[in-house]
Amino acid sequence: MSDTQAAEARAVHLDRIGQIAISVSDVARSKEFYGGALGMKFLFDAGPMAFYQCGEVRLMIGAGNEKTVVPGGTILYFRVDDIHAMHTLLEEKDVYFFSEPHLVAKMPDHDLWMAFFRDPDGYTIGLMSELRGS
Repeated sequence: MSDTQAAEARAVHLDRIGQIAISVSDVARSKEFYGGALGMKFLFDAGPMAFYQCGEVRLMIGAGNEKTVVPGGTILYFRVDDIHAMHTLLEEKDVYFFSEPHLVAKMPDHDLWMAFFRDPDGYTIGLMSELRGS
């Protein structure tokens, strides 16, 4: 093995997220929001933590404290096929959007739309949709 091949074999290449953790102030309230309003598949509880399946990524919500519950820095973006329909469905579940669905960018083969709301602890959650032929 050459020096270059050896260096490449040792190179770090992180490219798959297995789990995202969010510290919350009230686990029961957040379970209601993520499992109920957002419809995520509940996996299991482990002490003061609850786990949900979100595509190929596991989402953990857990009891935080004043040092770990700092909303505003993390944004979860959920890819949806029809942003307008999802917006309507979530509003029917009393999810308040501070940013309605809007065009962000016109790409060569699609238009990128986004909308934003917050979870019970103030974390921003985005919906993103790549609309074609609009």
